[in-house]
Amino acid sequence: MNSSAPLTRQQSLEQLQRPHLWDLLVVGGGATGLGVALEAAQRGWRVALLESHDFAGGTSSRSTKLLHGGVRYLAQGNLALVREALAERQAVLHIAPHLAQPLPFVMPCYRPWQAPFYGAGLKLYDWLAGSAGLGRTRWLGREQALAALPGVQAQGLLGGIQYWDAQFEDARLALALARSAEAAGAVLLNYVEVQQVQRVAAAGAAQANQVMQVQALDRHGGGRLQLQARCVVNATGVWVDGLRQTLQPEAAPLVRPSQGVHLVVARDFLPRQQALLVPRTADGRVLFAVPWLGALVLGSTDTPRADLPREPEPFEAEIEFILREASLALARPVRRTDVKSVWVGLRPLVAAASAGANTKTLSREHRIVVDRSGLVTVTGGKWTTFRAMASDVLAHCVEAGLLAPRPALANPTAPLCGAVVAGAGSAATRVPQPLHQAPGLHLYGNHAAAVQAMPGAERMLGLGLTEAMVRYAVRHEWALTVEDVLARRWRALFLDAAAAEGMAAAVAQIVQDELQRAAAPHTDPELPAFVALAQRYQLQ
Repeated sequence: MNSSAPLTRQQSLEQLQRPHLWDLLVVGGGATGLGVALEAAQRGWRVALLESHDFAGGTSSRSTKLLHGGVRYLAQGNLALVREALAERQAVLHIAPHLAQPLPFVMPCYRPWQAPFYGAGLKLYDWLAGSAGLGRTRWLGREQALAALPGVQAQGLLGGIQYWDAQFEDARLALALARSAEAAGAVLLNYVEVQQVQRVAAAGAAQANQVMQVQALDRHGGGRLQLQARCVVNATGVWVDGLRQTLQPEAAPLVRPSQGVHLVVARDFLPRQQALLVPRTADGRVLFAVPWLGALVLGSTDTPRADLPREPEPFEAEIEFILREASLALARPVRRTDVKSVWVGLRPLVAAASAGANTKTLSREHRIVVDRSGLVTVTGGKWTTFRAMASDVLAHCVEAGLLAPRPALANPTAPLCGAVVAGAGSAATRVPQPLHQAPGLHLYGNHAAAVQAMPGAERMLGLGLTEAMVRYAVRHEWALTVEDVLARRWRALFLDAAAAEGMAAAVAQIVQDELQRAAAPHTDPELPAFVALAQRYQLQ
């Protein structure tokens, strides 16, 4: 899918301010909300989406960067979830090949029983994938395992098991979804906070004919919006209960938040393209070491958390756990001074009354609730299955009579905006540059030429980011702050927080220039706030 440049912020605001009835209003611009908006717009409903902060600003930009069926869910016996996720993994690889790609994993074996035990499970993983499989699981001898994972702990190594999953760039995939939804007719805005939702009588209609009325604040310009929609979907991730309880205070919580911590170190700890999986750490968890954008991501943890901060911080025990377990798995110890960035994501796990405090036992499956107020809430799930979740949400909306039926998508795996689609005899047949390599223009797919046409294409700011990329982010990717650029349009904050801090002043000046050029009502790029944030992403 290709499109012209997105609407300007002012154009989007004008559309939202017009007095008409939307079919669907989505609250939340993470993976789930964007997926719902995209499919709904493609099926012909009139769609608006409001995000209180930035698109993918919460959990959806803080994943372990894996598109996977869930190897760990095999042990839980949830084969249906694994099978669905494997099919969805293949679909995402198809719709955004520049942002989602196959990745080989190696599980090192240090005990004689590990190869047959884990190998059998991974063979089942292959079988469940069927035609959507990315490569066959195979056993590796000691020398083969060392060749695949130079940098792994060699002492006691007997061999390994190689299997296939996929990795992706989560924040830029969210942007591709947003641009695709807008190209299909949806109107999307970040930094617009929904403050009130209520059911009211439709204008000029009988009391029985009710609609949802939404009051929202433009956090960027300061203006207020009032919208009406036949259906409102609450897709605010770990924050769904807050919005839901404004309409129904007695509603039981749907979410049990869990936080996952990730540490980023230099790629030379594990210099090949293969990722490392430790299937069982000392306390029974899973540890990944994933090559991503020229760095190595170590994680993750699974720790219950009662509060819901916008920027959660790691607990010291979580940092020590990752450092300790990574040092056991790798030949070279990982020390605090090796860590270039530490970041935390909050998972919206579906609450279960019997789960106690152990979030490792909670389901990654999603849950959809249609309240008597008419609000539709979706929570749970994971990035891999965002398309399936979106379809399920819309089916619930139709079943509840909140949306008129529409035909299913004729082409549910149409490429997203920016996707490099193979075409005989064209430059588009090139193989996308691997995501485990350093970030560059390839992350823009077929929008790379448009990026290069921006002023400042030759001025490098650091970590592969150019002045042109910053200008493109503001003009065409909804970026409004330094953080938007250095955390999500470009992953500098997540790759090297100190380097991001050093780049911030130059980026802030370009962002401010672009906002003033567009006559934006608010042109503060929030430089001091970003510098403070970048310092929090560095281990002290």
